[in-house]
Amino acid sequence: MTVELQAGVTVTAEPAAGFETVLTPEALAFVAELHREFGERRSELLGARVERQRRIDSGLDLHFLPETADVRAGDWRVAEPAPGLVDRRVEITGPTDRKMTINALNSGAKVWLADFEDAITPTWENVISGQLNLRDALDRTIDFSTPDGKSYALGEELATIVVRPRGWHLDEKHLLVDGERIAGGLVDFGLYFFHCAQRQLDAGKGPYFYLPKLESHLEARLWNDVFVHAQAALGIPRGTIRATVLIETISAAFEMEEILYELREHSSGLNAGRWDYLFSIIKKYRNRGAEFVLPDRNSVTMAAPFMRAYCELLVHTCHKRGAHAIGGMAAFIPSRRDAEVNATAFAKVREDKTREATLGFDGSWVAHPDLVPLCREVFDGVLGERPNQLGTVPEVSVDAAALLDVASAAADVTEDGLRNNISAALQYLAAWLGGLGAVAIFNLMEDAATAEIARSQIWQWVHNATPLADGRTVTQELVEALIEQETAKIAELQGDGFDPAAYQAAHALLAEVALSADFVEFLTLPAYERMD
Repeated sequence: MTVELQAGVTVTAEPAAGFETVLTPEALAFVAELHREFGERRSELLGARVERQRRIDSGLDLHFLPETADVRAGDWRVAEPAPGLVDRRVEITGPTDRKMTINALNSGAKVWLADFEDAITPTWENVISGQLNLRDALDRTIDFSTPDGKSYALGEELATIVVRPRGWHLDEKHLLVDGERIAGGLVDFGLYFFHCAQRQLDAGKGPYFYLPKLESHLEARLWNDVFVHAQAALGIPRGTIRATVLIETISAAFEMEEILYELREHSSGLNAGRWDYLFSIIKKYRNRGAEFVLPDRNSVTMAAPFMRAYCELLVHTCHKRGAHAIGGMAAFIPSRRDAEVNATAFAKVREDKTREATLGFDGSWVAHPDLVPLCREVFDGVLGERPNQLGTVPEVSVDAAALLDVASAAADVTEDGLRNNISAALQYLAAWLGGLGAVAIFNLMEDAATAEIARSQIWQWVHNATPLADGRTVTQELVEALIEQETAKIAELQGDGFDPAAYQAAHALLAEVALSADFVEFLTLPAYERMD
């Protein structure tokens, strides 16, 4: 169905109840204005990514930019922490469905990352219903009941909402402006800002955002210009918006200070996005041979020297400039039946959060409400009565070689690791194509970021003829055989709930993004085109 709801703005999706209150003529005009003003620059920056990849393929490594040395040497700081973002010791992440919205806001976390990116499948239903849920939450009119009668409602103390729009690379095919697809991130940002910026200000906070998958300070500059334009267009004071940037690409790791500088009047910090960061290293250095081959994904911890260097540089950079440094995700999903599994996992989570807190991070992420108390306890133990560690600037010495020392991971590629990647990717892709973007698999919350590292490792191991710990080589034939075996295991485990058609589609998509000759930049790109 195609309907023109505003001059030059076309929606190519079926209408649903309540959507008209989000897709108002005024809101669509605002989003269209963002596209017309910034769409061409977005396209140019995506083209710059291609050129950067060409240089890396030719043998040139990433480096700290000489042309921005004055920024790194300059005396400047970002804006003071905004209301609701002073104390960020525990942040919970999750999709914007109705139940998660209520549970996340009630979780006891200081911040909820309301995710329109890695944790959802961007169906039109998910995108617009998520906007409805956020608006209803701010109006305190949101509730939810399960078929068995269990009810959910908001409590008194709620987490601060920070919205993560989609990355610059993703289109929104259900909304066309002048016949062109609009950037998904501009849809997510624009609709939320139009409807909720003033609501947030009335509640004593503000419109806050997490910015994903930036690859350069110029991409941060584009977001900053979007913020300036949006605030002026709606009469919101300049500097009201605050944004935390996820440093989840290897190129962004070399431009942390410049990214903060570009967003400085709107900046609220940086986040260490582990899985996408590892995925980015594989993607950017995919054609550089065995030197950049990573071992089993679950064996690459934040204690690996190259990951520790990344974290140390991030904390130092943030605190030097007065910005929050937020740690990575604890993705464990507690078991309701296996206390031994929980005990082992909780010990690992505690170790991980303790490492972050002692490195100087101001807070960290969890994927499940049951992990909020543990994360809070660890950071309470380091912070005490302080809301953050902004006053502490650790001395570090991190150079380009340390960030690129992938060999320091020093672990094996194993059959178990390969099987885990295959099974997790199959299960996740089947769920994603069915409309669910955050899935509990093997007691871990898998989202697009974790699926990316799983499928990119398969591609990397095949294309580098990587040896397994038992002496065999990872080949396409081996992977195809293991896909069949792991699919059979999933079918046995799921029993009557197994959907052969869903897994046939997942198998085809996995083959495209993990076994094709050319590396697919993001698995969500071909996956999105498979959706209505």
